[in-house]
Amino acid sequence: MEFNTGLVIDSFPLLLIGAGLTIEITAMSVGLGLIIGLFVGIARIGGNKILRLLANVYVDFFRGTPLLVQIFIVYFAVPVITGQRMDPFVAAVSACGINSGAYIAEIFRAGIESIEKGQMEAGRSLGLTWVQTMRYIIIPQAFKRVIPPLGNEFIALLKDSSLVSVIGFEELTRRGQLIIARTYGSLEIWLSVAVIYLAMTITISRFVAYLEKRYKIKEN
Repeated sequence: MEFNTGLVIDSFPLLLIGAGLTIEITAMSVGLGLIIGLFVGIARIGGNKILRLLANVYVDFFRGTPLLVQIFIVYFAVPVITGQRMDPFVAAVSACGINSGAYIAEIFRAGIESIEKGQMEAGRSLGLTWVQTMRYIIIPQAFKRVIPPLGNEFIALLKDSSLVSVIGFEELTRRGQLIIARTYGSLEIWLSVAVIYLAMTITISRFVAYLEKRYKIKEN
């Protein structure tokens, strides 16, 4: 069996389009996850028992159930409730973003709790409220510490975003499946898909390492 180099060359532009959509889904999902995760992470360590309970339930549910099931719930179950058909792109970003938010909430919680308690006491002694102390003192310091795990979450979600292919959204994996269905070039296409994923994850890893090093230099 010969390796069809021509098929790889011909299919590469289509796969790169799929890779672009994969990055778009991942970036938007992590952006949504950052917003959700920050508030949920703060709620988990806050003094409000009801908010803390709701935050714990949210984190436990979305970390304890498969992302694939969550995608199905958003894409198939939500339209049954609302009566409106869900766009695959919206469903993909929503499911991945909500899922990512649960993991990012834990990242932020750990980052905030790693800051010395004296920082909060110092802020309060200066007349700042709890919210102001969190906003201006605690969270900026915690954010620097959570850059590596946030980068890992981005990479993990980048790979997990391949699951949205089950609802017909043509990201990188789905594009590969469609090309294989037409050409039967499983070896060539899946190797190409793997190489593209590898290139994206390595690039992100290098960028996260750069950010981590830059912030360490600034701190010093």
